Amino acid sequence: MRLFVAIPLPELLCDQLAQIRGGLENARWVDPENMHLTLRFLGELDGREAADVDAELNTIAAPCFEMELAGLYTFGNGKKINSLYVHVEAPEPLTRLQTKVEKRVQRAGQPPEGRKFRPHVTLARFKGPPGPKFGNFLHQHSLYRSGPVPVDRFALYSSKLTQKGPIYRTEAEYPLEPASVAS
Repeated sequence: MRLFVAIPLPELLCDQLAQIRGGLENARWVDPENMHLTLRFLGELDGREAADVDAELNTIAAPCFEMELAGLYTFGNGKKINSLYVHVEAPEPLTRLQTKVEKRVQRAGQPPEGRKFRPHVTLARFKGPPGPKFGNFLHQHSLYRSGPVPVDRFALYSSKLTQKGPIYRTEAEYPLEPASVAS
């Protein structure tokens, strides 16, 4: 199974982000029901490895918190843009949760993540240049702010790649605790 750990986003927020979509060449827009904030990509795991990761993730105690999405940015180098995303302002509880997820995934026998955690929500991936309207598009949406987004759980997802794009399925959910309960 191809797996990742992520924070699901509220439906209303995903619908709001979907309103930004459109007007760019070579863009494959992420469906609103597939929008999430990845905490850790795991890749292909067999059933035993997946069960080990699930058991470790179940031991995480962390508080509920709020985060905010702000501004549109791109991944890629100066010549080639790979994806368009909304930045997630990382409050301390988000950073601590991601660190706990990383430690538990390693304890379950998975190798360390080689990349630095950059919290974001992907909006589109590009198969080629985004076209001449891209600069105006970025400028038009550069001041985007979501307002506070409540986070009360994270989840283990499976991902099946298809011709029409990935299909994500929630394999397990891990509730967060009210701030006064978690330590």
